[in-house]
Amino acid sequence: MRFRQLFLSALLSFFQLVSCHSSITEPDATGLDYFPLETGRYSIYDVQEQQYTLNAASIHRAYQLKEVVGAPYTDVTGQTAYRLNRYRRTTESQPWQADSVWSSRIVNNEAIRTENGRDFVQLLFPVSNELAWNGNRFNSLGPDTYTARNVGQLYRVQDKEFDQTITVLGQNDSTLIRQTKLVAVYARQVGLIYKERINLQFCTSSPTCIGHNQIDYGTQQIYRIRAHGIQ
Repeated sequence: MRFRQLFLSALLSFFQLVSCHSSITEPDATGLDYFPLETGRYSIYDVQEQQYTLNAASIHRAYQLKEVVGAPYTDVTGQTAYRLNRYRRTTESQPWQADSVWSSRIVNNEAIRTENGRDFVQLLFPVSNELAWNGNRFNSLGPDTYTARNVGQLYRVQDKEFDQTITVLGQNDSTLIRQTKLVAVYARQVGLIYKERINLQFCTSSPTCIGHNQIDYGTQQIYRIRAHGIQ
């Protein structure tokens, strides 16, 4: 009898431990954990940027960008939002310098990020493959269809592997006069891990340059996550 009681007690403890562990690690079925908002959470990115200006040499910039989620506050619409305190440095040996303050919020089933005063719908929940939405629904830039792809798939950024990710494809057009492209990858319980954004205007001033991808002006940016955590 004594042995049976000890066995049942040990078995109950085991199931309690498994149940507790599962509740912590099991992914959110809606996908909200692809866009975690928690005070103190940070991400550091290696950024490569190419800027083109008409009649001038292109400018290449390489730097690190750090985003830290600040305390929640109530925005002008009455919704809970989080400040994104952004810092920048050229090399790892330099101190961080304040760069800008953006914000993020989740309203109903939309993850919204405010960048330079413009709202962009980054993700739509619950996430699923081929789910599509207008990323510019809350700004005046014109419709831009975002589409979710490769939900739950592994993705590698530099030397880091992320087991469960979602890839979001925005506008991806290439014509004789311009090229636009947006790719963003989010990982569970991390957030944005990779982003590529291209917005280029090609030469149209003479017949000899049309169709030769001669860039007049625009930018190319690539963000690759370097580190992340909670401070």
